[in-house]
Amino acid sequence: MTDIVIRPYNPETAEKLSRQGLHPVLARIYAARGITDAGELSTALTDLLAPSGLLNAGKAAAMLADAISAGRKICIIADYDCDGATACAVAIRGLKMMGGNVFFLVPDRFLNGYGLTPAIVGEAHKLGAQMLVTVDNGIASIDGIREAIRQGMDVLVTDHHLPGEHLPENCIIVNPNQPDCSFESKNLAGVGVIFYVMLMLRAELRKRGFFEKHNQPRLDNLLDLVALGTVADVVRMDKNNRILVAQGLKRIAAGYMHPGTAALFKAAGREWRKTSVFDLGFMLAPRLNAAGRLSDMTLGVECLTTDDAGRAAEIAQELNDINRERQEIEGSMHKEALEKLAHFQPDENASLCVRDADWHQGIIGLLASRLKERYYRPVIVFAPDQDGLLRGSGRSVPGFHLRDALDLVAKRCPDTIIRFGGHAMAAGLTLRETAYETFRQTFEAIAREQLGPSQLKRVIETDGAPDASCYTLAFVRQLESRVWGHGFAPPLFSDHFRIINQRVLKDRHLAMELEKDGRQLKAIYFNHADLLPHESRLVFRLASNEYRGITSVQLVVEYAALPKPHDATA
Repeated sequence: MTDIVIRPYNPETAEKLSRQGLHPVLARIYAARGITDAGELSTALTDLLAPSGLLNAGKAAAMLADAISAGRKICIIADYDCDGATACAVAIRGLKMMGGNVFFLVPDRFLNGYGLTPAIVGEAHKLGAQMLVTVDNGIASIDGIREAIRQGMDVLVTDHHLPGEHLPENCIIVNPNQPDCSFESKNLAGVGVIFYVMLMLRAELRKRGFFEKHNQPRLDNLLDLVALGTVADVVRMDKNNRILVAQGLKRIAAGYMHPGTAALFKAAGREWRKTSVFDLGFMLAPRLNAAGRLSDMTLGVECLTTDDAGRAAEIAQELNDINRERQEIEGSMHKEALEKLAHFQPDENASLCVRDADWHQGIIGLLASRLKERYYRPVIVFAPDQDGLLRGSGRSVPGFHLRDALDLVAKRCPDTIIRFGGHAMAAGLTLRETAYETFRQTFEAIAREQLGPSQLKRVIETDGAPDASCYTLAFVRQLESRVWGHGFAPPLFSDHFRIINQRVLKDRHLAMELEKDGRQLKAIYFNHADLLPHESRLVFRLASNEYRGITSVQLVVEYAALPKPHDATA
């Protein structure tokens, strides 16, 4: 069951925003997202929150400055997703700008698991590391940090994930979500956290006389990477993150980006001069993420850190090939999952767990997302790990904090989960294969306790029907030039249309010609091959589409409301 609703907004606020120069429909859209004054939409760098407000950022800067002064060898320990890769690249490029002796390691998803493990510490030690800096991980790496300290290394943790009951000891932690941190934006991605640390390090080195303000390193050169990682990690797009992303997009559109970023645009077949949040999130990020899912994210980091445009192009093409393989594996796993779930009754279950002995660990998170969208239940997908273990990746629905639910399972059945971590909407875990059924039943019980029927009904929030002025390239380009994301949802419209022509493309997508109030419009419904009734209510985005050199407005359909049996328009 899916309900389509219109986001509420204050008409007086919308009118005020319109008087301040916004298009009336755009004013209504922003009012529905809590904007009360056009000034709140500023994306100037000067409006960024001060890095001094981030707990321990000053201590981190001092530790790094001491290491640089002493010529100590610094090892960056990255995560194997896009946020981790961009954060690693920001750390490497930023530290090298400021004289650091730096190298990096990315844990192998299949051999090492996530985070700063004792094994990775041992590897770094063999390579001569004297200081470890984690990016986009480390807040839960208690054993690994203990081992690093034992081996005489200093440790700086930069992370944004929620901490567990106990924090690592004998290290410096920079994480806006750690206790006692009053930093206003709790939504920085991992790449945002390390960027802020680099800002503090530059200030510390300036204070120590390494350089003056007029000749200090230009850290804004890193903003293409910061924008990419922030969008890719689907963190809440609060004002601070919107500034970081907008500034990164501005630099990319002006041609100021690293060779790897430019190469990824070319491999994806996208025009960087017209870049948008969509390009970063749906075209570039999947190509980087594919390396961490199927291969080795070292490849992705090299793409973002090389200054050789030719080498960047080679890697980007390799990443493109890996991503194509990822799409094929994901499609096969999705088909198999639907076959397994042929008799699954969503109305009788508050959650969904599914596993297969042949599924790929690197793809289970993507499959969990697709199943969550289909069944609108918290979903955890499992694949086999080593030594009789299962690796699980979960996605949740609003109102069900996935990491906290896993914590409850661990407390109720202490011998079930070996380790876990994550966020409200996404989490990962490892458990013994023999404990799967116990886990599934306990997880279902917790979901039933916390989720009522209203929370398990999909609600699509839209911005209502656009007016005629919205079906113009001028308006669509306004939408595409703004920064949208999680917590600041991109505009989604709903309206009734007459479908005057429809055909299936490549056995997968539905192309349509629509009519509304005498105006003809083109639409595409991706991954939907069933024809629709001639009179349909559609939920859609407005986008520009370039074909054979001609750019036009296109409706990208996200959902089609099927008519009820008694609906005469069917």
